[in-house]
This record gives sequence, structure tokens and C-alpha cells, in this order.
Amino acid sequence: MTTPEALVSPALAARHGFFTRRGGVSTGPFASLNCSLSSPDDPACVAENRARVAAALGAATLLGLTQVHGPAVVTVTEPWPPGHGARADAMVTSRPGIALGIITADCTPILLHDPSAGVIGAVHAGWRSALAGVLEATVAAMETLGATPSGITAAIGPSIRQPSYEVAADLRDAVLAQDPVAHRFFQPGRPGPANQPHWQFDLAAYCAARLQSVARIDTIDADTLAEENRFFSHRRRTLAKAGPIGHQISAIVL
Repeated sequence: MTTPEALVSPALAARHGFFTRRGGVSTGPFASLNCSLSSPDDPACVAENRARVAAALGAATLLGLTQVHGPAVVTVTEPWPPGHGARADAMVTSRPGIALGIITADCTPILLHDPSAGVIGAVHAGWRSALAGVLEATVAAMETLGATPSGITAAIGPSIRQPSYEVAADLRDAVLAQDPVAHRFFQPGRPGPANQPHWQFDLAAYCAARLQSVARIDTIDADTLAEENRFFSHRRRTLAKAGPIGHQISAIVL
């Protein structure tokens, strides 16, 4: 079995990986490590790809969610069948052997660990879920399992980065309506259609700011849109007016 490629954070003690698109068996636009159960890829290929990820982490089970860009967090006590994850965007657990997996294709995957408490978390942080409070809710859920913010390390994985993430006024207005100080995460961009103003949004830095209660934050420098040979990207697909694509996975296990 080929070992899939993954980026790791030296700050996280738990076994983990921000997996790239390399090292799987899918073909075509899903090549090769597509791990999305909801994609139109061959289900057998997706199952094999996810099995490779679980094996790389030494995990007995790899779980996923039905991600909905909201603030809900699931506390995992028992595994569920593939494709039956709750509608949520984060998971936490204190159970060894269960890998928590987050699917992304531009949104920010964030993995968390409190080694003293033996608690891990995994978050899918698009701008909507981050704005809705999923990061703070994940830290709170970890606390219910015995973690403390002063003991938690968070690693921010590959996502669309500010030079690639052009946004319009609706997104900027939504973020600033909640926190006017968040203007620092926006840089002026090229005007859009009809000369409407656009901005470049630093989603990773915005997520880091919402995690300031934790002890340490490590950010992996990788842009999913810019690195086509390593990552799937929803924005790249949209700009190219292309069809379905795959999604990468990020996972952590005790």
C-alpha cells in the first residue's frame, strides 16, 4: 500500500496529518487521494484512499462529518458507519484509536490537542463556520472532556491564502459587522464587475485570531489554490469553470 503524502505540524504531539492529494488510487479530476464520501468519485476508490489515511495514522477508525459551515461540534464517544456523520463542522474526543477527519478544498482544517488531558479536536473552518463560532465552540467542547485552553495546541493546515482569496463586500461586511477590528484581515483587491470593490481575505489569520485563548498556534504555510499539484481547490475549479473535483483530508488520532 502506498503511503499518502501528508504535512505535519511539529507543534502537535498527537499523530496527525494534513494530507495532500497525492498517494491515492482515484483518477481523473479526483486524482489521487480524494477522501470525500459525498463526491461522485468511485466509492471503492474513496474507501481505499481513506483506508490509506487511517493506516498512515495507525488508527482503528477514521470518522468524518456531514460538514455544513456552521458552529456545531460533536463529542465522539463511539464510531459511526462511513457517511453517517452528524451535520456539524468539528469533532472532539478523548477516545484513543479514533481518527477525527476533516474534508477541505480551500477551507481551513484545524487540528487541536491537549496532551496532558488526552483530548483532541478537528475543525472545518470556512469563513461562515469561523464567523459562527465553531473554533470557540470546539475549545469549549474540549474543556468538557478535561482540556484547558492553556494546555491546547492548535495547528492550522493548508487552505486558500490571502493572495488567492478574493472576496466581495458581502463577506467583508458580514465579518466586520461582528468584529470591526477584523478589518486587519482584509487587503484591497482588484475591483470586481461594475467596478465593485473587492478584497483579499486572510482566512488562516482570522481563524488564528479566534483561537487566541489556546496556548500555542502553528500555521502550515501552504496555499491550496496556488499549489495545484498538491491540493484540490474549490476556488480553482470555479475560476476554471470545471466539473467535480476531489477533496483532501486532515486527521488526528490519540
